[in-house]
Amino acid sequence: MTIAEALRSVRARIGAAAQAAGRDAEAVRLVAVSKTHPASAVREAYEAGQRDFGENYVQELLQKAEELADLPDLRWHLIGHLQRNKAKLVAPLLSLLHTVDSVELARELDKRLAASASPGTLPVLVEVSIAGEEQKHGLAPEHLAELLQGIEALPRLALHGLMCVPPLTEDPAGALPHFQRLARLRDEHGGASRLPELSMGMTHDLEQAVAAGATLVRVGTAIFGARPAALR
Repeated sequence: MTIAEALRSVRARIGAAAQAAGRDAEAVRLVAVSKTHPASAVREAYEAGQRDFGENYVQELLQKAEELADLPDLRWHLIGHLQRNKAKLVAPLLSLLHTVDSVELARELDKRLAASASPGTLPVLVEVSIAGEEQKHGLAPEHLAELLQGIEALPRLALHGLMCVPPLTEDPAGALPHFQRLARLRDEHGGASRLPELSMGMTHDLEQAVAAGATLVRVGTAIFGARPAALR
């Protein structure tokens, strides 16, 4: 299957899931996760109409952004953890950062954007540790209100919503309660008017995410195939 065919298949899944949930498929944006795949694969997906691409690693994002600089409307999403000392490297490149999980990181991003040559506003999501797994990054739900307020106080950041990575389960239905909890957290903290985006769902559980209200789904394997060795 070509990347173009895989994209059509994933979009069809999103459309069917949205229809089943009584939602407009246009309300769900596909982020193609190109982690560990070469820039040529991103270019192939771009030529098939895809514009939003997600990366987990800062160095890999920087490398691909340089290789694909001739594609001006390509939108980069960082979906992996961002260390504060790398904020200055990626902040000007991103269309959306999915993984803000501390006030300290938010302040560092704001500072770096203010000092950049062409300072702008960076849309960000707060990553919530929805199941409290120690091995995963993310903010505990009980600290969400404080971080949301902290981001809103920073002039260079624009608060756009919430993100989560649920525990991996063999049955995709196992992710649904976690997605529903993220949606409830949004409702408890201002609703869609304050937090319009919910980033949740991947290749194996995107249907459950769409059913729970996802506006962004992050799909890699179903588009690009199995991951090769990570780029370094």
